[in-house]
Amino acid sequence: MRILGTCLKLVAGAVALLGSTAVAEPLKIAYSDWPGWVTFDVTKEKGFFKDAGVEVELVWMEYLPSMEALAAGKVDAVAMTNGDALVTGATGKPSTCIVLTDYSNGNDMLVAKSGINSIKDLKGKKVGLELNLVEHLLVLKALEANGMKEEDITITNVPTNETPQALASGGVDAVAAWYPIAGQTLKQVAGSKALFTSADAKGLIYDGIYVTKDSLSSRRAEWVKVVSAYLKTVAFIKDPATRAEAVKIMAARVQVDPAEYEKNLKGTFLLDLEGNLAAMEKKDSLDSVYGSSKIANDFNMKHGVYKDAQNIDSYIDPSLVKELKK
Repeated sequence: MRILGTCLKLVAGAVALLGSTAVAEPLKIAYSDWPGWVTFDVTKEKGFFKDAGVEVELVWMEYLPSMEALAAGKVDAVAMTNGDALVTGATGKPSTCIVLTDYSNGNDMLVAKSGINSIKDLKGKKVGLELNLVEHLLVLKALEANGMKEEDITITNVPTNETPQALASGGVDAVAAWYPIAGQTLKQVAGSKALFTSADAKGLIYDGIYVTKDSLSSRRAEWVKVVSAYLKTVAFIKDPATRAEAVKIMAARVQVDPAEYEKNLKGTFLLDLEGNLAAMEKKDSLDSVYGSSKIANDFNMKHGVYKDAQNIDSYIDPSLVKELKK
């Protein structure tokens, strides 16, 4: 019996050892067509994940399905805006931002048809946008900056990818959309123009990598490596010596001419290590993701997107970026 017991213990120990040394599943990150997130193709192509010692599976998806994938537990993290993270958390699955990829610097736009030359010209007009997403907030900011209120216009719900057709058909007088849809609208609708962009409200829209609470808690060391790889990517893109190569990789992902992509990349301000440290300081202003998220939280509450105010601090974890600074 003692010999049998000893054998059983040895077998159990071997199984435990095999379990502890088993290779973990790759971290799954869902991302979509936004310059600050297409950067991950550079990370993958240049082997920065491998250099950092972390296995990552990038999952290319449309934006809304990517957030749904996070809520359904199909991925560990998703690239999304700070405002949409609050919505996903309140109505589906809470997550935490471990690194800010960028803030929109012109690539989110309010585009009007020919003949409308200012925000004030929109009074009594129809504006098409996807209700309660970031473009809705951008339009309200544009109205506020011009002494107007939401009641001064009629907002019509239009899926973002249908906004060019909506403006071209005359169904609405203006639309709000993000790149690349915003750029397509300007090209497809003769005489259309951008009346207001995210460059007029820097910091209103931050983008980042949001990780599920469980994954961040159980695999934090790996996520630190992901942040490291991302920041290495930003440095590669910003370096004049390697920028052209980076832009070529990004343009290939979305099947756009590199020269055209380079031009539009300027509308997304990529955040490096110092930029993250600054934007993750607690402030009430737009130069902080905390201040920006407070505005988004108030907007979501006012428009009935969710009932209970969200704890903004729980959606942001600057410790990983700070750890890399040390």
